Amino acid sequence: MFPGLPPARRRLRAVRHQLRRRRRPIAATLTALAVLSALHTLAPAPPATVEVLVAARDLPSGAVIGEDDVVSRAWPADLAPAAAATSPTGRVLAAPIARGEVVTDVRLVGPRLALAEAGDTVVPVRLPDAGMAALLRAGDEVDLLATDPGTGSSTIVASDVTVLATPTGVPEGPAGGSGGALVVVGASAGEAVDIAGAALTQFLTVSWNR
Repeated sequence: MFPGLPPARRRLRAVRHQLRRRRRPIAATLTALAVLSALHTLAPAPPATVEVLVAARDLPSGAVIGEDDVVSRAWPADLAPAAAATSPTGRVLAAPIARGEVVTDVRLVGPRLALAEAGDTVVPVRLPDAGMAALLRAGDEVDLLATDPGTGSSTIVASDVTVLATPTGVPEGPAGGSGGALVVVGASAGEAVDIAGAALTQFLTVSWNR
C-alpha cells in the first residue's frame, strides 16, 4: 500500500488512513456517548420510597384483617399516608377498602377512627339479636333503645348514632357467653356511658330510617 517505506511506517500510515476513513462514524459514536452521559447526569434521581401495607383484595366494612389480606408494597415517600397502618392484622375495618389501597389507621376501629370522627367516642355494642345486627351497614344512623327484661319498658339511650362497623369473623357473645352480634358505633361521651350501663342490665335494640 505504501511501497518503499519501512514496515513500521507503513503500518502507522495504514492506521492513520483507516482512522481518516472512519472519523465520521467515530465522531458520531462519541457524540452519542456524550449525549447519553449528559442525559444520565441531568435525569432526576428516582423518588424515595417507603414500605406500606396495601389490601391484597377488596375487603368489606367490618372484616377482621387476616395476614393474607395485606401485602407490603414500595410507595413514593411523599405520597404515603401519614396514618398508614403498620400492624393491621386482627383489626376490624370500619370502612370498605379496595385492592391495592393503603391500609390506614382511620379505616380501622380504634383510637385513630375516633380522631377521624370528630366529637365521637367509638363504642362497641352487642345486640342480642344477631339478625337485627345483620341489617346494619357502616354509615347507618340509628337510635339505640334499651328494654328492661323485667317490665318490658323501653327507652332511647342514644339518638342518631353512626354505625362505624359491623365486625365479621369475631367470636360471638361476651366472654363466657354466646349469642348476639357486635356492632361499632360513634356516639358522644355521655351517650357512651349510657350505652355501656344499659348493655349490662338491659336488652339493646336499634331503630333507624334508611
